[in-house]
Amino acid sequence: MIQPVTWLAETTMLSHGWRRFGILLIAGAVAGLSVPPFFILPALFVAMPIWVWALDGAERKRGWWRKIFGPAFTIGFAFGWGYFLVAFHWLGAAFFVDGGWMLALMPFAIAALAALIALFWGLASALAHLFWSHGAARIVTLSSFLALAEFARGHVLTGFPFDLLGYALTGTDELMQLASVIGVYGLTFLAPLLAMTPALIWPADDRPMSRRLFPFFLALAVIAGQLAYGWNRLSGTVATERQDVSVRLVQPMVYEHADFGNVDPVALIDRLLMLSDMRMDPTDQGLADITHLVWPESSVPFFLDTYPDALARIARMLPENATLLAGVPRQIFGLDGEKPQGPPYNSLVAINTDGEIIASYDKSHLVPFGEYLPFQELFSRIGIKQFVPGADGWSHGDARRRLMELPGTPAFLAVICYEVLFSGDLGDTAKAQFILNVTNDAWFDGSIGPAQHAHHARLRAVEEGMSLLRAANTGLTFATDPLGRITAQLVPGQMAALDVRPHQRLTPTIFAQLRHYPFAIAIIAGILIGFVASRRGRRRLPE
Repeated sequence: MIQPVTWLAETTMLSHGWRRFGILLIAGAVAGLSVPPFFILPALFVAMPIWVWALDGAERKRGWWRKIFGPAFTIGFAFGWGYFLVAFHWLGAAFFVDGGWMLALMPFAIAALAALIALFWGLASALAHLFWSHGAARIVTLSSFLALAEFARGHVLTGFPFDLLGYALTGTDELMQLASVIGVYGLTFLAPLLAMTPALIWPADDRPMSRRLFPFFLALAVIAGQLAYGWNRLSGTVATERQDVSVRLVQPMVYEHADFGNVDPVALIDRLLMLSDMRMDPTDQGLADITHLVWPESSVPFFLDTYPDALARIARMLPENATLLAGVPRQIFGLDGEKPQGPPYNSLVAINTDGEIIASYDKSHLVPFGEYLPFQELFSRIGIKQFVPGADGWSHGDARRRLMELPGTPAFLAVICYEVLFSGDLGDTAKAQFILNVTNDAWFDGSIGPAQHAHHARLRAVEEGMSLLRAANTGLTFATDPLGRITAQLVPGQMAALDVRPHQRLTPTIFAQLRHYPFAIAIIAGILIGFVASRRGRRRLPE
């Protein structure tokens, strides 16, 4: 075992050019196996040391431009490109919706997206190399800049925080619980730091084996401690269901969303009403004891004013004091009542028993190329369009309206689709009692995308200490307790309804109180450690 790993370490350190690029690309792809729903955590421990060894052997260039965009940048970019090709490959499923010539673009689009995101990792690698040393401090330095890059990826240009490295440490209910303390970004600092420790074992040098192995066994001890903390939190926390809220989550299997302009509103409302009041078993009372009915995102893929009778039919279906929460497109018109004021919104609306829309939330985090087209004029000229149908894209809503407070209803957070990915940015969590996530993942049926998205959503429940109710068009529809444990769920691809009750929220978690401040302190400390270590002149590489 020792000799092959020593050979790999030395080969990586001495390689350069396309050979080194290929090694890092493969290593990054291996690391990608750690993302949900694979959770092959050992893959991260195999791959991450290769990045460290490559930087050990990276040439130092003169001039700031060549230092930033030189060999160290290329090393991080290659590793990131491999990682994101594996992590994001499922996005290609959306191209099968339209089919035709769009399928020819699929591999190029996925490769281009992965390369774009990999730029963040390239910069992290280059900055870490500026403070490079040859002791344990170097893995702290690289982990700090990498975690900072992941934070930037989740926020720059509205953010795209899919598959943050920290999710590799959330493969079980027990492992997930640490997110209640440090959040997924804290785990994103911890995951690469632990996984890089094998780089301190090989290649062999004059240090005794016990000293070389100590960081690796310390990493294993940290993971064991994480498991122990999670087990203790799960076994020592009582989650109590609320008795004032009874929710029916509908999984309607609406595929008409793919052709927004060609929907039969009457037939679709017929189906939704039938499914909403169906009896799932002999003891099912239908809507008789339901306070809230939930239709997921894109379940009504037409403007309600095109079928005015829809609201009246909904009102007749709802029992007294019940509310429908439905994912619909919403258009705002001008004073003349005819001309729309800009593109429509992707919204969640609340409809009461009088057929009135009493509240709404408009999605604020829109998916680039999915719900709006960046540089629309340029891309439209070459035939590239957004995947989700709509007039000219969708308008950004106001995130401050995400907290919904309806008559007779505990305040809750309305989160549409991938907005649930944004750790620490769900809205007014101080007042909210639970999280309602409506989504439509039908674009990615048959891929790992829906399962990955669902797992990301569960971690928000852990971070905030609140129940999560998730209504998905084709799956995965489920409810969790405030510890992220799934308490009830529907089978994906099943046209059905699920009756659930949210749980009482827990005392605010440490993460809910401190947010990203501990993460920021860890990053600053890690960078300072790298700066001090490099200043001490630990085995400086030749210029």
